[in-house]
Formats: sequence, C-alpha cells, structure tokens
Amino acid sequence: MKNILVPVGNSKNVESHLQYAVDFSKAFGARLYVVRVYHLKLHPGTFNKIDQVLEQENLEFLNALIAKIDTKDVDIVIKSFKGKLVSTLELICKTANVDLMLIEPRTNSIREEVFLGKTSGKVIKKTNIPTLIVPEGYQFKAVSNILLAVKSAIIKKEHALLPLQHVQHSFNSVVNLLLVKTPFYNEGDFVVNPFLKSIVNETAYSENATTFKGVLEHYNDYTPDLLCVFRRKRGFFNKMWEKNVILKKDFYSAFPVLVLKGVK
Repeated sequence: MKNILVPVGNSKNVESHLQYAVDFSKAFGARLYVVRVYHLKLHPGTFNKIDQVLEQENLEFLNALIAKIDTKDVDIVIKSFKGKLVSTLELICKTANVDLMLIEPRTNSIREEVFLGKTSGKVIKKTNIPTLIVPEGYQFKAVSNILLAVKSAIIKKEHALLPLQHVQHSFNSVVNLLLVKTPFYNEGDFVVNPFLKSIVNETAYSENATTFKGVLEHYNDYTPDLLCVFRRKRGFFNKMWEKNVILKKDFYSAFPVLVLKGVK
C-alpha cells in the first residue's frame, strides 16, 4: 500500500482522525494525501477571485491542522480541490494511484443517533474507492484480528481484495471469514474463491436475516479489531446502501470497518 487518501471536513474529530491516518500510513510506509474538497456555485456579480481565496483558506486550514499532530516523518501532501465531492475524490484517487481512503463516520453531523453522516454515507455508497471507516476518537493500533463478513463469497475481481491482503501482510493478521446465509442466499454463494481462501484462517457460518445480525452473533467468538465487508448493489447491510445517512440502530461499529468495492 503506497498511497492513502484522507478527505478532511469540519468535524470536531478531525484532528484525531488525521492523527490516525498518519499512524496508519506510517505502518505501511505510504504517502498520505490530505485533501479538502469544496463545491462553489458562482452567480453573476460574485467576486471573481473567490476561488483563489477559498483555495488559500483551505490550504491554510490544512497546514494549521497538520501542525497540531505528530507527523512521524510520513510523506504528507496537502491539496485543495474545487468540485463535486464524489467525482473529485474519484479523480484524485485515479490520478494519485490511491490504494485506500480513510473517512470519518460523521464529517459534519452532530446527531448522536447517526453512525454515517450524509457526506460519509455518500462516499461509501457512490465511490468505487476501497475505504476504511475509522470511529471517532479511535487510536491507531496494530490489526491483529480481522472479521470478514459476507453473504456471498463469489468474487470475480480478485484485485478488489488487495487492501485486505495488504493489511493482513503488514500486521500478520488473522482473517476469519463469516458466511451469513440470508433470505437472499443463492446456490454457490458459499463456494469460497481460491484467492480468498488463501487469505482466510478460519471459516464460520451463520443463518440470519441480515449480515449485520450474523456479525452480532459471532462478534464475541472473534473479538476483531477490524471488520471487513463487501459493498455490492444488494450486499452487506442492505439498509446501509439505500440511503446516505446511516443510523446507529441500523449499523454501528466501535472499531474500523474496511469496505471493499468492485468484487463483481
């Protein structure tokens, strides 16, 4: 893992989140891109240099933020971009060959019942970038145990598993696979891809209404410090992908969640 991206918003947790991103990047020897994306609609008569003003303000904000944390000699690149959030992040990741993006659950929302706010939910739902959701205030530690929870082990694009493989190799992690049989089960869903099988240490089975309920059932068996899931059109936590704002009653994790995309 060579390039990691962390978009910065306005949350009160932003300093802690950026420190985690630095610590995580340090573990991989990766370059960290710290970016701030703004979207601006200009109307007739608007000050025509407002773009430059906003860009300069964003860069000053990022520099001041980085000055507050321990950078640990990580190669940090700061950038400010104008554009729509999803398309801009996609372009940044393509241009910089980003391997993983780190986001906060709530970049702006102050509602305590919210797990993923509107902005973070949109990033998870609409981008094809592998993403690590880092809980608020979570301090970096080595990833010893990973729980990979899926309702289907069918994988047609093995490169989508690379972020998981990188994490496993970097921390010498144990990966446990949980196959959850839901009402949407199809024949062949539990046939594990050979590449995935080479990553997994142990496989468990559950039958539940949702994958999330399967995770809750088996959480104490594995006590993971990283949950890994696939984002499919009708995949993990159906409710999670149907709207941008995700409430804690629908899904909540006190430890990081690695969301892999594009497996099919």
